Amino acid sequence: MHVDHLTFAVGSAGLKSESDRLGTLLGERFRDGGFHPRFGTRNHILPLADERYLEVVEVLEHPAAEKAPFGQAVRARSETGGGWLGWVVSVDDLAPYEKRLEREAVRGSRHFPDGRLLEWEQIGVKGLISDPQLPYFIKWESDPTVLPSALHGDIHLDRLEIAGTRSRVEDWLGIDLGEVFDGVKLKFSSEYGQPGLLSATFATPRGKVKI
Repeated sequence: MHVDHLTFAVGSAGLKSESDRLGTLLGERFRDGGFHPRFGTRNHILPLADERYLEVVEVLEHPAAEKAPFGQAVRARSETGGGWLGWVVSVDDLAPYEKRLEREAVRGSRHFPDGRLLEWEQIGVKGLISDPQLPYFIKWESDPTVLPSALHGDIHLDRLEIAGTRSRVEDWLGIDLGEVFDGVKLKFSSEYGQPGLLSATFATPRGKVKI
């Protein structure tokens, strides 16, 4: 189980402005990630170290966005001003989660600006919608050469601060979480009324940056 990526939903500024703002804070430039035809969204990505990445995502006026839970989740977060949508873990097998959640994983894809196609399966976005402290699960299907992890990054994800309870996330993941999970420090805060991802701290060549 791997902390794969973080998702940041844009606010009223739009995808380019939000990506430029975060890129300035982190000292790196985001790349155009392309379009998610099954979800009605598009993203910009920033490759990180340790086979992770950060995505900034925007919902489009597209029929898929009205039907797909991911499109619905992005729209809802954007309409409240944008910000952290959630975190995502990658696994080698989604079958245990399909059995536990009593539904099948859905296919996802992203068309790169150069025409290449990235494909995966995912499950758990509905859990994220109902309880935003929870990550969802992804299983990559494409050749490793086109995965985001194939891109090099010098920025490390250092820490996540989550509004919620450790036991709830442990039950969802099916594992016991230590203070450090897959190389990422985890802090849970119960003082906030709304659960969700509060902040992420990154170790950059210029020092630590908290967003």
